Amino acid sequence: VHAFLLLGIFTLLLLDALYFAAHMLLPVMFAFLLQLLLQPVMRALGKLHIPKTAAALLVLLALLGALGMLGSSLAGPASGWIAKAPESLPRLEQRLSAFRAPIDKVQKATKEVEQMAAGPAAAPEVVVKGPALGALLLSGTRSFLIGLGTTIVLLFFLLISGDLFLRRLVEILPNFRDKKQAVEISHEIERNISAYLMTISLMNAAVGIATGIETYLCGLADPILWGTLAFVLNYVIIIGPLTGMAVLFLAGLLTFDTMWQALLPAGIYLVIHLVEGESITPMLLARRFTLNPVLVILSLIFWYWMWGVAGALLAVPMLATFKIIADRIRPLMALGHFLGVEPRVPAPDQSA
Repeated sequence: VHAFLLLGIFTLLLLDALYFAAHMLLPVMFAFLLQLLLQPVMRALGKLHIPKTAAALLVLLALLGALGMLGSSLAGPASGWIAKAPESLPRLEQRLSAFRAPIDKVQKATKEVEQMAAGPAAAPEVVVKGPALGALLLSGTRSFLIGLGTTIVLLFFLLISGDLFLRRLVEILPNFRDKKQAVEISHEIERNISAYLMTISLMNAAVGIATGIETYLCGLADPILWGTLAFVLNYVIIIGPLTGMAVLFLAGLLTFDTMWQALLPAGIYLVIHLVEGESITPMLLARRFTLNPVLVILSLIFWYWMWGVAGALLAVPMLATFKIIADRIRPLMALGHFLGVEPRVPAPDQSA
């Protein structure tokens, strides 16, 4: 009983520490994740006899340039849509009037239930005003810039150090078997996570290009914005595509007069996502990742609850890394098997 009580207290303290240490942990984890993705590039530059410091600077400049291009492609068109938002709201309310009636009925019924539960002597309602929108945006931008700067600085030193952490770990391990196991686990994590991130990035780019083309053919303005948005949102499984569908549907309502035209961009985007998410990407990753889909969803929900969108981005790589470690360490092999999926059994030959 005492052991379970201590385990429960430790779990609660760990969850509390993870939640409040998010601003410190997230830049560190993103730096290590990017280091796994960029380490093959560093090795290729090393074969060209480029010094590690110069190679790390080149890689970081390329990364910052890509982020700058991504931000610039989103900033201009997005600011135009935001500027048109006040004058577009009446049109949007009119287009959504068909969905408003059932919502109003539900809200009315909810208020009646609340009034019945409150009774005749209900306490006066207290309204607590939160910070202004400008203060929230300023605080969020400042936190993002601090986190980005921390990630870039840490990533620079990680790229320079290379396999320093692995070498130091191997040196302090007591016997040759443990040293060999640590090297194998490290190389497998780097190889599989790098392949996962590269495959996902390429498929997200394909989804972004396809989304940009289909929005252009549907007549939606700023197809580069929608393609870039689809590329970014596709990194967050489930939540990202659902958000993309909602945004394209709202943009269609503001652009087109008929309902079927408004639904067309979001509908085609759904088809693109289904083809990519249910067929192509699982086929490409099947040999490297055989994670239990239920546990993937639970991991996504947990880390999104814990760290928001950043946690959702890290959910699958962290789960895959833990499975790789569990598959290699004997006391954790049962847990690694639980994290995987049941292997497919070939169908018996009916010709005999």
